[in-house]
Amino acid sequence: MRQQVEHYRERFFVAEGEKVVRRLLSSDLTLVSALMPADHYEALRGLFEARREDLTVFLGEKRLLETLTGFSMYQGLLACARIPPPIELDVAFGLARRPRFLVAVDALSNAENLGGLIRNAAAFGADALIVGETCAHPFLRRSVRASMGTVFSMPIVEPVSLADALRELRRRGVRCVAAHPHTDERVLPMANLDGDCCVVLGSEGEGLSDEVRDVCDDRVVVPMQSGVDSLNVGAAAAVFFYEVWRQRRR
Repeated sequence: MRQQVEHYRERFFVAEGEKVVRRLLSSDLTLVSALMPADHYEALRGLFEARREDLTVFLGEKRLLETLTGFSMYQGLLACARIPPPIELDVAFGLARRPRFLVAVDALSNAENLGGLIRNAAAFGADALIVGETCAHPFLRRSVRASMGTVFSMPIVEPVSLADALRELRRRGVRCVAAHPHTDERVLPMANLDGDCCVVLGSEGEGLSDEVRDVCDDRVVVPMQSGVDSLNVGAAAAVFFYEVWRQRRR
C-alpha cells in the first residue's frame, strides 16, 4: 500500500471498497489478487468465478487486514489489477462519438480531485481523458476510489506533450476550451460547446500553464458572485461538463 511508485512502474493499481471492486470484477481489466473478509467474498463469489485469470483471493477478518494494510479499511475490500495501456490520441479521436467530447487535464496533482473529475466526465458522457505529462496518474489508489471505478471504462491518452496534443486536436477541427477563472473574454454559457470540443482544466493552485492556455481556442470562466474567484477543480469540471451536455440537448 505504500509502494505506489513501484506499482506505477510495474503497471499495477489497487482498487478499494465494495462498489469499486465490484466494478473492477465486471470490467475487462486484468486482475491479479484480492483481499477481503470471507463474507464479502461470498457476496462476490459469482463475479470472481466468472473471471478467466488465475486469480488469488486472500481472506481474513477486517481487523487483521487493517494490520497488513496499515490503515483503517471502511469496507475491508482491496483488489490488485493491471493498469491498462494508454491509447493513442488518434485512436481516442476515432472512437469518439460525434459530436466529440474530450477532456484534458494539466498539472492536476491531487489524486482525489482527478478521480472526482473522471467520475464527472463519465457522468456527462466524455469520450476520453487526455492526461497531461505533469498530472497525477489516474490509476493511483485514491484516484481510482474517488472515480468510483468509472476510470475502468474511460479511454485515457497520456501524450508526451499536452500542448502538442491540443494542437493536433485543433488541426482536426476540435475546439479546445480552457477553463480559466481569471478571464473576462467569455463566460461559460456564451462558449460554443455543441460541436467537437475538448474542455481543458488546470491545477488546483496555478490553473493552466501558459503554454497550454495559449494553445486553446477559448478561455472561459464560470460566472460567480463577487468575492469568490474560483471553484474546486472537480466542481468547476462538473459545471463545464453539464454545460456541454445542456447545449447538446437543446
